Amino acid sequence: MFTNQCRCINCITPPHMLKKLLENPDSRIRDAALRTLLSTSRLRGERAVRGLLASAFATSTHGRRTVFDCANSTSLPSASVARTEDGPASADNSVNNAFDGLGSTRDFYKDVFDRDSVDGRGMRLNGYVHFGAGFNNAFWNGSQMVFGDGDGVLFTDFTKSLDVIAHELTHGVTEFTAGLEYRGQSGALNESISDVFGSLVKQWARKETADQADWLIGAEIFTPEIDADALRSMKAPGTAYNNAAFGRDPQPDNMSKFVMLPDTDEGDNGGVHINSGIPNKAFYLTAIGIGGHAWEAPGHIWYAALKASSQQTNFQEFADLTHVTAGQLYGSQSAEQQAVVSAWKEVGIRISGALTLAATTSRMRYQPAAAAANGRHDDSAEVVKKIEQLSSQLSKLSKEVAGLRSKPH
Repeated sequence: MFTNQCRCINCITPPHMLKKLLENPDSRIRDAALRTLLSTSRLRGERAVRGLLASAFATSTHGRRTVFDCANSTSLPSASVARTEDGPASADNSVNNAFDGLGSTRDFYKDVFDRDSVDGRGMRLNGYVHFGAGFNNAFWNGSQMVFGDGDGVLFTDFTKSLDVIAHELTHGVTEFTAGLEYRGQSGALNESISDVFGSLVKQWARKETADQADWLIGAEIFTPEIDADALRSMKAPGTAYNNAAFGRDPQPDNMSKFVMLPDTDEGDNGGVHINSGIPNKAFYLTAIGIGGHAWEAPGHIWYAALKASSQQTNFQEFADLTHVTAGQLYGSQSAEQQAVVSAWKEVGIRISGALTLAATTSRMRYQPAAAAANGRHDDSAEVVKKIEQLSSQLSKLSKEVAGLRSKPH
């Protein structure tokens, strides 16, 4: 069910990078950054309405894809159909990249988690390419994927990056599961979930193990002229770029470096694109600690924890949930659960001591006053309900994971 009412466009390019470009001496770069920021601001007010309508009127199509060409307009209704599920490939590489990326993400969620499209009910997947002129972003607007072509100086076509496509579609998955509010720690967790599963889709498509993967997000969207590895590094947050155009990557890799920013558009809703580096690093460490394919045990642990989360789940609560789901799926004190504990500890978060699903449920049910004292809305009943639903699904997940282990790779 669609639960996130935040009027935020979920964009792949962080606002602090675009704002830095407004200072660039090259007028082409400044103008493109300004157009991108203005277009994003205009679309923000439309986002909640689009998402609610998509949820209300969606019919199951098992993720059928349609890609539209905006022809450098910012009007989505005026875009023309460029490729459909039943039609031939296009002569336009951007169209084909978007079409293939939507398909790879859909197939990943179906094959790995038995999830039918973004909403779990077969939601149609629509992608729009060539959005705007020199638009330096790609975003999920609550019902559709939209891609810019980049300014051609620093950024190139955003459809070139599979993990960018999967990142944005995963914002939809989060909306239809936990509905993590796009502010503060829950917003940073929202961004991290998209980075995690964006990277997993790329690794799954390439059949890479955790130690073979690059753990970079958006490595393909920069032109050869720009000295930058990617938008973000999950392996080493804070090292993705360091140049005159963008400045230095501000992502922290530990809670001791958590960046306090205002909950405003200018403050990136409390630094959601910045502080996501902390849970990103925790997932990377978990995957490396477990070994093998990261979409298997680590992916199942994070996906189960996402489904058990609520709108305001913070880093500590999510860490505890991953500990619970790891124990339920693989056994208490298992190597998988110990990898989870070690990973969160390394980024400055200690598991709070919830050793079983029942203990976590009890803690959330009988301590609502503690949540209220911390300034959080009391949604414990909703969290408990989700966890109780998750409990009935975990045995099925365990069997699925066992089946994955037995498959030849």
